[in-house]
Amino acid sequence: MAYDLVIRGGWVVDGTGQPAYLADVGVSGERIAAVGSLGREPAGETIDATGQTLLPGLIDPHSHADLIVPLPPPRQAELLRGKLSQGITTLLIGNCGLGCAPVGSEKGGPAGEDGESLLRALHGWMTPEAVPWPWRTTGQYLTHLEENGTVVNVGTLAPHGPIRMATMGLARREPTGRELDAMRRRLEASLEAGALGLSSGLIYPPGLYSRPAELTELARIVARWDGVYTSHIRGSSETLLPAVRELLTVGRTSGVRVHHSHNEAVGRDHWSKIEQVLKLEERAEAEGIRISYDMFPYTAAATMMTAIYPPWALEGGFPKLRERLLDPNLRERMAQEVEGFRPRWPPWGPRGWPHNLVRATSWDAITIGSVTRTAHRQYVNRTLTELGQLTGKHPFDAISDLLLAEEGQVSMLLFEISGEERESGYLQKLATHRLACFCTDAEEMGRGAPHPAAYGALPRILSRFVGPPPLLSFEEAIHRMTLRPARLFGLRDRGVIRPGAFADLALCQREELRDRATWRSPRRQASGISLLLINGGVAWRGGKVEAVRGQVIRRDRS
Repeated sequence: MAYDLVIRGGWVVDGTGQPAYLADVGVSGERIAAVGSLGREPAGETIDATGQTLLPGLIDPHSHADLIVPLPPPRQAELLRGKLSQGITTLLIGNCGLGCAPVGSEKGGPAGEDGESLLRALHGWMTPEAVPWPWRTTGQYLTHLEENGTVVNVGTLAPHGPIRMATMGLARREPTGRELDAMRRRLEASLEAGALGLSSGLIYPPGLYSRPAELTELARIVARWDGVYTSHIRGSSETLLPAVRELLTVGRTSGVRVHHSHNEAVGRDHWSKIEQVLKLEERAEAEGIRISYDMFPYTAAATMMTAIYPPWALEGGFPKLRERLLDPNLRERMAQEVEGFRPRWPPWGPRGWPHNLVRATSWDAITIGSVTRTAHRQYVNRTLTELGQLTGKHPFDAISDLLLAEEGQVSMLLFEISGEERESGYLQKLATHRLACFCTDAEEMGRGAPHPAAYGALPRILSRFVGPPPLLSFEEAIHRMTLRPARLFGLRDRGVIRPGAFADLALCQREELRDRATWRSPRRQASGISLLLINGGVAWRGGKVEAVRGQVIRRDRS
């Protein structure tokens, strides 16, 4: 038999968790045709892998590249080079209830023509540059990606935020029966178009305005499709434990598979709750609830700066936040609440707030990640305390004035997550638990200071949490980056090296796999990966993109 490509003589770590073994791998078209001793079988190209290790292409189950993958492929390649250098061949987007479809209403509903502008404003922090939005539905969005071409494989969840916004804008209330029906229809349409499940972001508008009953009703639909419900839960500090219970209750009541996005505890007073969270999730699994989680191996996270404000201030989006910040009385009320409000459960009432990030950490724990205006670049990587000192203002006024000047488009890095950089005990508990898989939860947007996870999260797992027990074996760590997320999210024939699977493959020097990006030099590519095959073709070699090989992955359309 003739193959298009044969990789000869490498150690194969096949994604199942079994020990590495020596084998040749033959590729025909976009699939793996054979694994074993292939002798002198002819091939269009032969790669000598002696002394190297062949892995399935890694899967990032928590990406926010929703507005990177619609860009022209050369620009995608620039912004995704950090992911490629890690060996990542597949991204799952639409996480945390955030995404760019569906948009508005086909019949001019509550969001009307303003639906797109509201959605664009809410997602400005994860928008690298201006890009047209020719889509209105999830199906149209995925078709646009297929026609545009993607550098890597891309699958999406149906994000709760756009579904709710398309139905009722940014209203801070429960949906009416008619509105809930409309949300059900939009979710069904997204799943029909190929979405892998539903995601929610319950500390961001409009997700933070929803109640458990709304989420459970939508989760019932996902369960019928055998999809997964993922959640950025309703707080990771004071409300961490009841927020986890809420997620598990949705799973128990609806029957859906539930996935805890970036499992973490924010603020040193709450780190010890990680052990309680793991016990809750273990008990739920024993009860029959299908539960899993992902985590990233850092003590800081990236998100939008508007997340520091109380929910009432965010109702109506940034235009309304701007009005309130320009009102001295309302600004003073916000300032007092940001520094003093202690979240309580349930957080969805008129005075509710699930997650006060400043109170949970401090002004010193929040740094500015990116801005859009040249005049403000001097503030990137500055803490909010330092911003206040530089501008001669209280940190709250300093960041509020910066947000006004930037039209809300400021991102942050939030520290004090799940331990300290010099002490990885809590991260180790999260990384080595059997319910875990791994993610980046970070993107390169081409401005400011990206989170180093965009360039190193998965190799960082391999260099820090692989070893003798209680650490992970190398093969088990790779399993949690490949076949495990593929099975959790329904990615058929991905994440494994076996005949018939898609030929998403990463060739590496195992001993050289490590992250190199740091907080001060966040754009340093990971080391160790020499070659990536995506769908059977060489996509990345020697640090450069060779061809656009990605596919859009739709449920039941592998």
